[in-house]
Amino acid sequence: MGARCSLVVNGRSVRVSTGDTPLEAALAEGMIAPLQAQSGNLLAGQGLAQGSAAPSGRRHPARRARAEALRPPLPGAPILGQEEAPPPPVAVRKGTVTEIRRLSPGILEVVATLTRRPTGEPGHQALVTFAGMPTRTLSPTLRVDGTTEINDVVFHVARDPEGDPLDGLRLDQPVRLKGPVGRGQYRPGGGRLVLVAAGAGFGAIWAIARAARYVEPAREMALAVGARDALDLYMRESLDWLRRTGVSRIVLCADRGRQRPPDVRSGPLSAHLPSLRATDVVHVAGDVSTVGAVQVLAASVGARCYPIVLD
Repeated sequence: MGARCSLVVNGRSVRVSTGDTPLEAALAEGMIAPLQAQSGNLLAGQGLAQGSAAPSGRRHPARRARAEALRPPLPGAPILGQEEAPPPPVAVRKGTVTEIRRLSPGILEVVATLTRRPTGEPGHQALVTFAGMPTRTLSPTLRVDGTTEINDVVFHVARDPEGDPLDGLRLDQPVRLKGPVGRGQYRPGGGRLVLVAAGAGFGAIWAIARAARYVEPAREMALAVGARDALDLYMRESLDWLRRTGVSRIVLCADRGRQRPPDVRSGPLSAHLPSLRATDVVHVAGDVSTVGAVQVLAASVGARCYPIVLD
C-alpha cells in the first residue's frame, strides 16, 4: 500500500497519509477549522503531533467576535433642569404708610400705598426704609385674609413686645422700597412644596403658598409654622384658607407659651418638619438660626432649599 492515498469526503477528494485519521486530514486540507475552548486550547485536532504540518492556506479563519458589540452604550445627553427666569431689574418705589395693625404682641401688619405698582414675585424681598428709621429687609406679602390692592404693598414686621422703634411708625409716613432682592421667590415646577415659616417670616411663605394654590392646585404642599411664643401664631385665618383649598399637612409649633393651644406643638420649628425627600422644594423664611437649621436638613437629603432671611 502506498504512503499516500485519496479519500473522498462529501464528494471532495482529500489526500491522506497512511495512519492519518479523517479528522486530521480534513484539518490539513482546510475543510474544517479548529475550535477554541474558553481556555484557548484546541478542541479539534488536539491529536496532531508537535511539528506536524500546519493547516493549509485554504482553511477558513475563525470568526472573531465584534468588539463593538461588547461596548456599553454611550450615555445620552444630560437631562437639563428647567431654566430659571432672569431676575427682574431692581427698581425704586416710593409711597406712604396707609395702614398699621398689630397682629400679635410681636408682629405688626404694615400697608403702604405706592405711586407705582411694586415689582417682584411672591417670596422676593425688598430693602424698605420708613422715614427716620433704619433700612430693613422685608418680604412683600398679603393681608392675613389674602387681600391687597394693585398699588399696595403689605409687610408682616417683627417687633419687640417690650418696646420697639416701630412703635413710632405713623400713618402717612413716607416709605421707600428698593427691590426685588433675594432668590427665595416662588418657582412653579415639580416636587412637593415644603414651606417653613418662623415668626414674621410667615409673610413671605403666605405669599408663596397662596400663589401656588392658584397656579398649581394639584401640587403637594406641606407647611410648618412656628414662633417663639404661641401668642405670635397670628396666621390662623390664612391657614384656614389653605386647608379649605386642600392643604392638609400643616403643623404649628412654639418654643414657649403657658397658654399653648392643643394643636400647637412644643419645641423648635426644625424638629417638626415633615420627613424631607430629595425631590422636595423647600422655602424657609425667618431668623438666621431657623433658616440655617432648615438648610442643613434639606442639604442632608439633597432637597433644593431657598432661604429668606428677614431682619
